[in-house]
Amino acid sequence: MIADFIFTGTAVVAQPITGSLLVLHVGYSFWEGWIVWSMVLYVITGALWLPVVWMQMRLRDLASIAATKGSPLPPEYHRIFWLWFAFGIPAFIAVAAIVWLMIAKPQLALFDVGVIAELSWTLKSVA
Repeated sequence: MIADFIFTGTAVVAQPITGSLLVLHVGYSFWEGWIVWSMVLYVITGALWLPVVWMQMRLRDLASIAATKGSPLPPEYHRIFWLWFAFGIPAFIAVAAIVWLMIAKPQLALFDVGVIAELSWTLKSVA
């Protein structure tokens, strides 16, 4: 549990900082589609991780109580465990997608830099 906070918590803080520095260093725009979608997926992953932290603490407490009493794990433990597992699947998929986006750097027209620059130029010329 403490290791999860140390390693995951450090990554949660360090990844956006180092990622932003790399974007600036390489000269990419933060509005490139693959970067925008990476950030969206990063936020989704964080939103899935926060409830998992509570679930892990509750699972630990239920297991500790069962061990102290010498009784089997209660039904609540199994219910929370399956929720924990269910949250892990989309979080894993999101992280895998982020890795793919960073490697492939696909051109995604929704946030195409050229389209945004042209729109900005058009708005300036109208004003």
